Amino acid sequence: MARTLIRAKHVIGYQSGGHRHLRDGVIVLEDDRIVHVGGNFEGTVDKVIDATDRIVTPGFINTHAHLTESPLDKSFVEDRGPRQFYLSGLFEFLTARDGAITDRARRACVDFSIAELIRTGTTTVMEIGGHGEHVVEQAVRAGLRAYVGEGYASGRWRTDDGRTVRYAWREDDGAAGLAHAIAFVQRHDRTHGDRIRAFLTPLQVDTCSAALLEQSRAAATELGVPLALHASQSVPEFIEMTRRHGRTPIEWLADIGFLGPDVILGHAILPGGHSWTNYHADDVGILADTGTNVAHAVWVFARRGLAMESYARYLARGVNLTIATDTCPQSMIEALRWTAVVSKIVDRRTEVATAADVFTSATLGGAKALGRDDLGRIAPGAKADLLFWKGASLFMTPLRDPVRNIVYSAQAEDLDAVMVDGDWIMQGGVVPGFDPAALAAALQAGAEHMWAHMQDQDWAGRDIEALSPASFAPFRP
Repeated sequence: MARTLIRAKHVIGYQSGGHRHLRDGVIVLEDDRIVHVGGNFEGTVDKVIDATDRIVTPGFINTHAHLTESPLDKSFVEDRGPRQFYLSGLFEFLTARDGAITDRARRACVDFSIAELIRTGTTTVMEIGGHGEHVVEQAVRAGLRAYVGEGYASGRWRTDDGRTVRYAWREDDGAAGLAHAIAFVQRHDRTHGDRIRAFLTPLQVDTCSAALLEQSRAAATELGVPLALHASQSVPEFIEMTRRHGRTPIEWLADIGFLGPDVILGHAILPGGHSWTNYHADDVGILADTGTNVAHAVWVFARRGLAMESYARYLARGVNLTIATDTCPQSMIEALRWTAVVSKIVDRRTEVATAADVFTSATLGGAKALGRDDLGRIAPGAKADLLFWKGASLFMTPLRDPVRNIVYSAQAEDLDAVMVDGDWIMQGGVVPGFDPAALAAALQAGAEHMWAHMQDQDWAGRDIEALSPASFAPFRP
């Protein structure tokens, strides 16, 4: 096997159960695996990579993404959030958007997203969507490690008056969707040199029946794959579930035996006990006691004025928190920063939600959620999924604590190179085979079509300017 030695000024290695800062260190790879981390190496190697002006860290594990649509949130959903739905955009904005996106635009979103994810530090992504074949194709082309799930549900939400959330239920209770998702798992799990895996993802707790979730739970166990579900993500959802069952969404999931260490809940941000739900329950304790993981995507909520209460308190209770992007920007760099800052604001404390905490969630937390002790760390036996950061750039200087600099100061331009399985998938900020100008042009075309057809699915027939007025009125010469 080919053996490569990487010599770096700063290495965030793994030792004694956690990350450690190694100065002037070496990492030795054999093909796709790390075989040595330390201050020196006495054995022979086939190649030496000089990264003495770089910081080398494990790659980020992004546990909740929607590649087929997230880029089209840009320039549309910001500064908007109906008070009738407690600031959530799920029931109007997503419905109007999804009905106006073409398949061609979705493919453009995937292509754009793959490059954006790699450019900002994601080496493993969990994609929840409905165009899994194209996601697999593009992830393989880019060399990205991806877990891909085809979403399904018993029905979907809708509103026909802008005031009330209603549900349209499928006659088969989602059986066809589940069968399709299982077939997708069987076709793609552990393929393409193990970089592509699959998982089951019933879509939302309020759009899935108990029967569908119980069947999903059983199928995930039989297939040996992770199980993901949106839950406790909006106040209307919380109210609906307590109306149906007299239980919080998380209490109900526990009652039906859905929760467990192989389950990743996105986003579990509005549980019982949150000030916005005003409903006493120890949901955070249930998550901790069942070993259920949470995919925390801070920005999708913070941009509308909602916050987890709080990331630091979930950690203190023992919940395994992971970090995700969910929407645009699909930047794990930004996700780490906002997670730390918003938690500090909510708790009114500086010493909580530290750089070390969020960095660990984005690496070891994600690996734990996936049941992978070979990801999220630089340690012998781990996969060679590595990030190479500039150490002397405009944003990273002066450098004493690499993790603090990455979390609080780094920009995308400071990430110079990305490696997955010991293969370069980005060097010098360039993702091979993905032309930024072509990606942008295809995405812009998809967005223009979507903006022109918003009224087709909106309950009130509103166009883009009615749904999302521009920041400033047009200039009149």
